[in-house]
Amino acid sequence: MRIKSALVLFITCCFSLTAQQKITVEEIYTGAFRAQAMDELFAMKNTNQYTVLNFDRSTRSMQIDLYDFATLKKVNTIIDTKSFPELANGIDSFVFSADEKQLLIANNSNPIFRHSFTADYFLYNLETKKLSKLLEQVQQPTFSPDGTKIGFAKANNLFTYDIASGKTTPITSDGKKNSIINGITDWVYEEEFAFVRAYDWSADGKKIAYIRFDESEVPEFSMNVYKKDLYPAVETFKYPKAGEKNAVVSLHIYDVTTGITKTVALGNYTDFYIARMKWTNDANVLSAQVLNRHQDNLDLLFIDGTTAAAKVVLNEKDKAYVEVTDNLTFLKDNSFIWTSEKDGYNHIYLYDKTGKLKNQITKGNWEVTAYYGFDEKNKTVFYQSVEKGSILRDVYRIGLDGKNKIKLSQQIGTNSATFSPNFQFFINSYSSATQPTVYSLHHAKDGKQVQSIIDNSALAEKIKKYNLPNKEFFELTTEKGYKLNAWMIKPKDFDAAKKYPVFMFQYSGPGSQQVANDWLDTNDMWFMMLSQQGYIVVCVDGRGTGFKGAEFKKCTQKELGKFEVEDQIDAAKVIGNYTYVDKTRIGIFGWSYGGFMSSNCLFKGADVFKMAIAVAPVTNWRFYDSIYTERYMQTPQENASGYDDNSPINHVSKLKGKFLLIHGTADDNVHVQNSMQMIEALVQANKQFDWAIYPDKNHGIYGGKTRIQLFNKMTDFIKENL
Repeated sequence: MRIKSALVLFITCCFSLTAQQKITVEEIYTGAFRAQAMDELFAMKNTNQYTVLNFDRSTRSMQIDLYDFATLKKVNTIIDTKSFPELANGIDSFVFSADEKQLLIANNSNPIFRHSFTADYFLYNLETKKLSKLLEQVQQPTFSPDGTKIGFAKANNLFTYDIASGKTTPITSDGKKNSIINGITDWVYEEEFAFVRAYDWSADGKKIAYIRFDESEVPEFSMNVYKKDLYPAVETFKYPKAGEKNAVVSLHIYDVTTGITKTVALGNYTDFYIARMKWTNDANVLSAQVLNRHQDNLDLLFIDGTTAAAKVVLNEKDKAYVEVTDNLTFLKDNSFIWTSEKDGYNHIYLYDKTGKLKNQITKGNWEVTAYYGFDEKNKTVFYQSVEKGSILRDVYRIGLDGKNKIKLSQQIGTNSATFSPNFQFFINSYSSATQPTVYSLHHAKDGKQVQSIIDNSALAEKIKKYNLPNKEFFELTTEKGYKLNAWMIKPKDFDAAKKYPVFMFQYSGPGSQQVANDWLDTNDMWFMMLSQQGYIVVCVDGRGTGFKGAEFKKCTQKELGKFEVEDQIDAAKVIGNYTYVDKTRIGIFGWSYGGFMSSNCLFKGADVFKMAIAVAPVTNWRFYDSIYTERYMQTPQENASGYDDNSPINHVSKLKGKFLLIHGTADDNVHVQNSMQMIEALVQANKQFDWAIYPDKNHGIYGGKTRIQLFNKMTDFIKENL
């Protein structure tokens, strides 16, 4: 009897132990599978060192620690919040002065949109160890090059703060909410050109250049903010939709000594964007990248800091659109490095200071995916590329003359690098679909490893207990002959004699990539969980996605959603013909552009897909912003059919399968209007479907238990309908 009891207990324990190895949504979205990282890794400019923002759980304090690149040993702790009660709320971000003797520390940050925020800022002197609060709820403070002043923005105006005297001097005074913005980008620039600070100090600190946005004629968009109040508040901001008026931008140069501002003459441009602006190494020459509204013509301007006269030094045109580059690097003689897709692939070029091409540094039918910098001493460029395959990333060095290329990364997967200031070493971040992120120190000369920093072995060991299946990479060829990158996750106990349901995931936006050999993110862990429940999960990057050349990426021009949807439907047909797939049980899921796609796939591929989930989808391209939409579609006035033929709201009558539509009411990016109008269209088409609205949640739909509830809801929907 005792033996039987013991046996029952043993079996019960084993069963419990096995059950614990099943992934849960709760685990995924409470960080159980989060990889350890090097937070706020920042390479110093003047010493061969780097800083990392660390958190001490025992004291609940944060430290900015300084490390030596050569040895990886901690040199010292620059600042520890436990020594300063003013920093009890922690350190949100920090920035050094040019001489790295002063530090601006942000805390009490309050987000505005995706990248922008206001914060309180403290000045810390590394020599005196003195901390003082300088600025309250301002944006984008930066030191002058000599470290004596700080530029910052507040309430749509620009200011300078003199550290010695404590005096604040206004540069502008006409800033007004929803009207005039100085030195900070408007909503659409922030979202689509991905920058917030629209001002810059000249190399000698004598001038500040800034962009002014007059958005007074831009149409307004309003959102209700519910919270727990008796009456909802209304959030109103300027949002130019496709074909509507954009902010009128102008470029100005402020003389810090005289207080005089000059306007750069850009009268030869109409309805244009200033997509990038920064001073060159010549303290009196400003650069600016000016795009026409169609974004198929880009001028790189050099502007005289004294007269504000502008001249074009480089022009790029494209039959589709020109990609704006962040890789503009000025050398000592003001010659410059530039990246461009002009030969069909993104590559690195060298121009002299007049804009004359000196050399194409990298060449080949592959893309440069990141530019890391230029070693002036050894005339060497460092970069990342997909030369070994579009789903891989490797780190390289190459001479400025395009010779002596060396692959520095050594493992197959995704490699990225942070270089030491003297380009003697680099910290390599490596991961693959089977290896959590590993950080290691390497010689920049030959890529040889010096030592390991973080290996995430604990996570790797933890993952083993779940006995997860592999993410299998392959190339899928559609019936039309298109070769598309794909991956598949099968159940661990996969039996080729059985028939499995397939759940497809994609994003599909222009230049994007979901099929990459890197470590698993939270979505991947959810897909692994679904595989444990008997589903095959598949992802296919169709035409229009990135890193396979400009032609593959830009073939969707003026027809966003046409070829991408065709490819997902065709891919599903190919997959449906696999002997182990139940072709009557194929579903598709996506978020944002992916939600636009999954909606279209279910409607246009009604005989292929049994169900779809769309989160925060664009349902009508007329509802989305000007910069993004017009880059690929031109305006709706010019391309009405391109907009309407590919917008899912116009195809609701074709719905046959099960559909779950999800949106957050505080989505400032893809407005809930998209889902509300499609809900009405579905209702009037007399179609049954499911929907969920998340109050006060933005495009990411998170906060508190939101992600857990959301992914449990989606899991249940899949299990009930696929």
